[in-house]
Amino acid sequence: MQRSLWSFLLVTATVNLTALHSAFAVPNSSLTVTINGLKNQRGQVCLSLFSGGQGFPGSSDRAVAARCVKLENAPVTVKFENLKSGNYAIAAYHDANNDGILNRNLLGIPTEQFGFSQNPKILTGPPKFGDCAVLVAGPQTNIQIQLLNFLG
Repeated sequence: MQRSLWSFLLVTATVNLTALHSAFAVPNSSLTVTINGLKNQRGQVCLSLFSGGQGFPGSSDRAVAARCVKLENAPVTVKFENLKSGNYAIAAYHDANNDGILNRNLLGIPTEQFGFSQNPKILTGPPKFGDCAVLVAGPQTNIQIQLLNFLG
């Protein structure tokens, strides 16, 4: 009986320590994103990195990180560093006119190229976080995003 109690306590302590370690995980992962399919080399490519569905994909103010990279070479590669292990999704667009927004027509259809992690099929409306989520674990994760072009 006493041996069973000690075994139970040891297992419980191990599980608790593992959970505690995960909760206070040190950000040590990085995510490298390669953007393919640019129509031209004008402007910049803007990316927003999300760690959950809130704000995804259109609210860059809710993103874990957001940045724009001036186009110099294709393909464009952007690295997000010091990430905690977990699921992330990227929304990206080619800001050809450097105005800092994804331009749309009167119907709300993007007139600039755009794309998402996991390259989901876009039929009507933006994808959900779960369709674009990528597991970032370990020191380095690499993904590729193929930009789409609905108009122009």
